[in-house]
Amino acid sequence: MTSRIGVIADTHGFLHPRVADVFANVDHIVHAGDIGGEHVLRALKQLAPVTAVLGNNDGAEGLDIVRKTIGGVRMLITHILPRPRKLRADVAASLRKSPAEIVVFGHSHLPHNEVIDGVRFFNPASAGPRRFDYPTSVGIIEGARVVHVALDERSVDALQRRMNQLSRG
Repeated sequence: MTSRIGVIADTHGFLHPRVADVFANVDHIVHAGDIGGEHVLRALKQLAPVTAVLGNNDGAEGLDIVRKTIGGVRMLITHILPRPRKLRADVAASLRKSPAEIVVFGHSHLPHNEVIDGVRFFNPASAGPRRFDYPTSVGIIEGARVVHVALDERSVDALQRRMNQLSRG
């Protein structure tokens, strides 16, 4: 049976009320940093086991790399990438040493879901306080299916408008 993984980032101390519903049937949750407090992780752990990295707003540099295989999916999790086509040197080196199927990242608050050289780069966007006209969303990974889930009506259009902006220009 395929694992269902919830992906979240940039909560900044606020856990959107819809997250519990969206993640109700996940087997594991990945948080890509800027958590904003242990209370967020405690709430997520009520739903499923959690793997998290610290972000630059968590009293860390946001440069940690965690490697984890969840439900057979090899992941690299970090907060600051910064861009899928312009990786930090240590992220690129880690991927050369041990390939991953998906790289989960946060920091930009921009949604991203793109396969580059056989690796999927996924940023769920922010599930925390609204910023600019960016979407408020999370992600679900279920086998080869990797999708964003808008947490409010306004974010449906914002997801489309802002998707993969980190690879443009």
